[in-house]
Amino acid sequence: MRFLLHFIGFLGSLCGSIDSVLINRSSFFWWQRRCFGRANMLNEMTKVFDEIDEVVKNTDLLSTILLGLLEWGCVDDALKLLDEMLQRGSCCPANRNTVGIVFSSILKRNQRVRRVTDEELYTLYSRFDECGVSPDGFLLTQIFTRFCRNSEYEKDWNILHLAVKSRSNMEVASCNVLLTALSRTNDFMRMNLLMKSMRENGIKLNVVTYGIMINNLCNFRRVDEALELAEKMTKGDQDTKIEPDIVIFNTLIDGLCKVVNANQIITCNCVIDGFCKAGDIQKGHELFEQMRMEGLEVNAITVNTLVDGMCKLGKVGSAVEFLSSVKEDGFKGNVVTYSSLITAYCNVNNIDKALKLFYEMQEEGCTPDAIVYYSLISGICKAGKMNDTSFMVSKLKEAGFSLDIVIYNKLISGFCRKNKIDQAYEMVKDMEQAGVNPDQVTNTLLFFFCCAKGDFASALGLIRKMNDNGLLPSVVTFGALIQAYCTNGNLEAAMKIFTEMCSSSICPPNTAIYNMLIDAHCKKDDLKASISLMEDMKEKGIKANVITYNALFEGLQQGNWYEKAFEFMDQMTDEGCNPDSITMEILAEWLSAVGENKILRKFVQSFKMQDFR
Repeated sequence: MRFLLHFIGFLGSLCGSIDSVLINRSSFFWWQRRCFGRANMLNEMTKVFDEIDEVVKNTDLLSTILLGLLEWGCVDDALKLLDEMLQRGSCCPANRNTVGIVFSSILKRNQRVRRVTDEELYTLYSRFDECGVSPDGFLLTQIFTRFCRNSEYEKDWNILHLAVKSRSNMEVASCNVLLTALSRTNDFMRMNLLMKSMRENGIKLNVVTYGIMINNLCNFRRVDEALELAEKMTKGDQDTKIEPDIVIFNTLIDGLCKVVNANQIITCNCVIDGFCKAGDIQKGHELFEQMRMEGLEVNAITVNTLVDGMCKLGKVGSAVEFLSSVKEDGFKGNVVTYSSLITAYCNVNNIDKALKLFYEMQEEGCTPDAIVYYSLISGICKAGKMNDTSFMVSKLKEAGFSLDIVIYNKLISGFCRKNKIDQAYEMVKDMEQAGVNPDQVTNTLLFFFCCAKGDFASALGLIRKMNDNGLLPSVVTFGALIQAYCTNGNLEAAMKIFTEMCSSSICPPNTAIYNMLIDAHCKKDDLKASISLMEDMKEKGIKANVITYNALFEGLQQGNWYEKAFEFMDQMTDEGCNPDSITMEILAEWLSAVGENKILRKFVQSFKMQDFR
């Protein structure tokens, strides 16, 4: 025993200051507590502590003793020591470390000795608060949970006020625990006060907070207020708005099912729509069935909302089955119902079923509207069945509707894909006669088709027509023309278009245009022209990409200009343009053959280093 005391004194003599002595003695005593604890020598540890000079004792040392006493079940001794530390004017006042040790120990649920009572726990918190120290948010949540578990709601409420008053580190989790407890006692007034206090003290409400309030309101059939709160949580800026989760949706549905009446059908339809948009068709079905069980006459909006929701999720087969089931109860689909189903079938190229529904709706006395015809024409074009379009267009016109610019463009696009240019121009003529002016999309579709077919006279004529109509060609338009010229081997014409682009500030060439020309010149073995284009890019600040370098390397390989290739490899490295598999394939085959493996290895390693920066 005395050896330990002498050893502590010896440690102190090795330290250069009183603070160091205290710190080292505290650390030593922590180590000593562990040793005594493992040897189950509590009395011996206490004797050593009693014989330490009062000057040496400090808060950290006493906190360590507290931890030992609480861990070994000496609760009364620990509380007695803590009482001394919490006295006013104590030479070793409790600090945040003390708070953490005390509450962490006494809140453990697996204690095999006497537990600190709720009254003692409440008194301890109050006394710590008087000393200006309090537990962190995590421990405060545990305290709230302990009191709620034991139905000590009043103590929780009082601690909340103490925490707010002392501006402790309150967390939303602590408040959620108390909200849950208050909801069990139906204490609406305090729940509202707590929500108000959270906002005033900057505690951000989360989805759990709203879920507790909404659940409580629904339990008391105050569904309108619950819906208002659910709507409120989704408003605000990015930092304050909260998206409801599936639990909240389920709670609202359950609440609506309990109180639904004729005046709330609109609300139910909105909730069903929300579920459909969230992709939870099953929940929408549940509310629909509950409405029917309550004797409510569901309307067309309810049915159409579910049908449209299923169609948009790709469950068109289920939508048809659902419609058949409600038809058995006397419901008749309207134009909105069939429009959703027809559009869904057209989107998956199932034109036969779409047409079957088209005829079915007419047999039931439901007249198709323009949207139904537009959906069918678009679907037929998408499926490539252009021979069937004339029939549907004639049916549309018979019904008194006209084609709009979108449908005209779909028809023109379909005919171009099927290489039926005459029909495409017939559509252009038809739209002009109908007073619908071709737009940028119309001209671009025809222009791309002419370029692909090498019909340059028609392509240039379309550009002139676009200019006359105030529709300026884009870089994509010129790119298609240049690519077509390059493909047909007419580099002179391609360069002429390129020169015109360079002289115009409205539509200057971009990297893609340069890539087309560099690649075309390399394939013609005109490496000087390719390099000149590359230098022109650099002068104009147009950044080359890996496609540019691949075209150059392939051309330089054919001409065996490896010295120039080395320059571009360095330039590629300097610009941070990462090579791809094509780059490495070209260079590896070429440089290995000419014995330049060292340069190739250096090139590869430079990019490996960049990847790890």
